[in-house]
Amino acid sequence: MPAKAPIKKSPAKAAPSKPQPAPEPVKEAPAPEAPAPAPEVPAAAPAPEAAAPAPAPEAPAPEAPAPAPEAAAPAEEAPAPVVEAEKPVETPKAPEPEPPKEEPPSAPRDLAVDDVNDTTLAVKWKVSENEGTAALEGYLVEYKKENSNEWVSVNKEPSVSARYKIENLTTGDKISVRVKASSKAGVSAPVELENFVQIREIVDRPKIRLPRYLRQTYIKHVGDQVNLVIPFQGKPKPQAIWTKDGKPLDPKQAGVRTSDSDSILFIRKAERKDSGVYELVIKIDTLEDKAKIEIKIAERPGPPKSIKLVDVWGFNAALEWTPPGDDGNADITGYTVQKSDKKTGEWFTVHEHHHQTNCTISDLIIGNSYYFRVFSENLVGLSDKATVTKGVAVIKKTGSSYIAPVYKERELTEPPKFTQALSDRTTTKGYSTKLFCCVRGSPKPKVVWMKNQMLLGEDPKYRCLVNHGVCTLEIRKPSPFDGGVYSCKAINPLGEAVVDCRLDVKVPQ
Repeated sequence: MPAKAPIKKSPAKAAPSKPQPAPEPVKEAPAPEAPAPAPEVPAAAPAPEAAAPAPAPEAPAPEAPAPAPEAAAPAEEAPAPVVEAEKPVETPKAPEPEPPKEEPPSAPRDLAVDDVNDTTLAVKWKVSENEGTAALEGYLVEYKKENSNEWVSVNKEPSVSARYKIENLTTGDKISVRVKASSKAGVSAPVELENFVQIREIVDRPKIRLPRYLRQTYIKHVGDQVNLVIPFQGKPKPQAIWTKDGKPLDPKQAGVRTSDSDSILFIRKAERKDSGVYELVIKIDTLEDKAKIEIKIAERPGPPKSIKLVDVWGFNAALEWTPPGDDGNADITGYTVQKSDKKTGEWFTVHEHHHQTNCTISDLIIGNSYYFRVFSENLVGLSDKATVTKGVAVIKKTGSSYIAPVYKERELTEPPKFTQALSDRTTTKGYSTKLFCCVRGSPKPKVVWMKNQMLLGEDPKYRCLVNHGVCTLEIRKPSPFDGGVYSCKAINPLGEAVVDCRLDVKVPQ
């Protein structure tokens, strides 16, 4: 049955000589895409489907298999190739992927010298940007001498740190260093120092450590000893150069002693000419550090040039003077003014640390005559001498007279009057007690004490006192019998006054 399907007439008849070769490309083209539907489709039908994958020259081939009825016989034999197309076509196996190639890390970056001295050289670098296909194990360090092509390995095991110190080198040698990154995938390209490095003692930059007290003007007295110790640092031992006011220091004027860590300026006996600006320069090759020290050698100033008594009035005298010609190589800080009575000749200080060149002296005694003198003062002290006034300041008596005022006598007499009355009291048997009151009067009143309107008299149990108007009655070790009303009476020629109180004496239970 399937063989008869292609017998149907085709609308376009092709030449009968070309229907046989057309089925061959049909067998090959549809097989890999859809082998199953091939038997149900006429031989002419699959040709257009196969035209797509077929090359351009073979595209018209599918239209040719529309044979005339005479081609029915060969079409019946077509099932043989169709059966073969139903079999799965074996596809070629894809080649197995090759294992990835191992990639070593990239080279370290920015190799530079970190430190150098007479036996060691320390280098540092930045880590590799790319670690490669395996984890980075570390870095390998090598060096070579200037006139050699042989690289000497420094570390057998890779260094994890990005800094390495090469030790036991020979002083004076010039070496170059290179570094490689290492991993299981391999070793990177090396990074090398640009220039050879000489193994030598590193220069510690010279630096002066000027003490704080020398950062301001250093002042000494004439005749004192000057001993300045200036510490510094530097390696190798720096050269110390002292100058004064920009000129080389005279060894006869000052001594200098320099060690590995300090320089000492020594003046055995200072003079004023030793004052000036001293400069210390510490040098190592082209490196240097400077420090300036201002030294001032001072002494006591001279006295003021002159002094003048300007005016005298009442109890006062006015003075003026001029600054000293010699300030002792230090600023004048003040003046001390003293006075002396012509009768006694003793000097007394009137003003100290006086900053002006004039002053007024007050509180002088009428009828006396005075001399005055002035001392100059600087940071060392007062001048040895003073400038004394030539004239004498005489404090004259005035012609005024004193008239004593007349006062009207006041009447001060008054009768007795109690300013504080007696107060009732309660006491305990056997404990002494006192009664108080205050009285005034002129003339002074007489005071008497009474108990229950009876005068106490000379009874030794009672003691009566009057002090500046305060009246006191002391009752020694009272008993219940001593309780009652006590009265105090004050009497003078102008009258009398009485106050009283009650005293209770309790017996303890």
